[in-house]
Amino acid sequence: MRYAVVLGEALVDLLEAECEGEPVYRRVIGGAPLNVAVGVARLGGTVEFAGSLGDDVLADRIREFLTATGVGQRGTVTVAAPTTLAVATFAGAEPDFRFYGEPASYGLIDADALDADLVTGAAVLYCGSIVLLQPLALAAARRAWALTGGLRVFDPNIRPRLLPDLAAWDHQRAVVAEFAATAHLVKLSAADADALYGEDPEQVASRLLGLGAEVVVVTRGAAGALVAYGTETVDVAAPVVDAVDATGAGDSVMAALIEGLLRDGLPAGLAGWRVRVDFALRVAGLVCESPGGAAAMPTQTEVRTRFP
Repeated sequence: MRYAVVLGEALVDLLEAECEGEPVYRRVIGGAPLNVAVGVARLGGTVEFAGSLGDDVLADRIREFLTATGVGQRGTVTVAAPTTLAVATFAGAEPDFRFYGEPASYGLIDADALDADLVTGAAVLYCGSIVLLQPLALAAARRAWALTGGLRVFDPNIRPRLLPDLAAWDHQRAVVAEFAATAHLVKLSAADADALYGEDPEQVASRLLGLGAEVVVVTRGAAGALVAYGTETVDVAAPVVDAVDATGAGDSVMAALIEGLLRDGLPAGLAGWRVRVDFALRVAGLVCESPGGAAAMPTQTEVRTRFP
């Protein structure tokens, strides 16, 4: 059976909300890679999550959620740390995250704890996001990247608040260049592109292709996405939706693309990627119409019902 391995962080999001006129924080299971894994499973793909989970009740909730959504946990390890919290406030539908918990529970998987057989057998390997800022987890991701014989997909998922100085930014750019150089697919947002390089999506896509990435997808919110392959680019429009919460929207794009790679392999050229990204943007549109990141990930039937 073809399966994907998603290596990255799992944590608990506290999302700003309102109840009976009072401000509250709603607890949801989160972390960009976890969102991706859940999205793949909901769309019908087989996926295993690889990462470190804490030893508290919140970590138990994460495990229960992964089990309930059909995400395998052969690649997870338990570490002696409380579960990291990500507190999100909103300007419109866009979340702004701040992270709490030291050490970061999600960053304590090391290279020796990595399930090498699991990674070697994967048809698709995802690495990326803030877990790569943690030295132990970065070493594990590098080992996984080297071991896999499957398709490599990468999402930098930049969080500027976690990059306090120029040295941290330089390190982040070096890691992005390292993984992009041998990636079959790099997916990032226009905000990621601007934060990393101060360039527009077309320039950043060209830069990443020049490093060695096979295809680059830059999401642009309601403006859709740019797809760059070889020397060609194409714009893909996003569906019109009534967005209430964009948490996990970019992750759902990656999830849809991974599910397509599992089911049908690499598409044929730019035209094939355009079709895949068009569907992925519909998935993201549906996610934006519901609150809650991973909990909002839809099934194939739900997507095709909403966007016939």
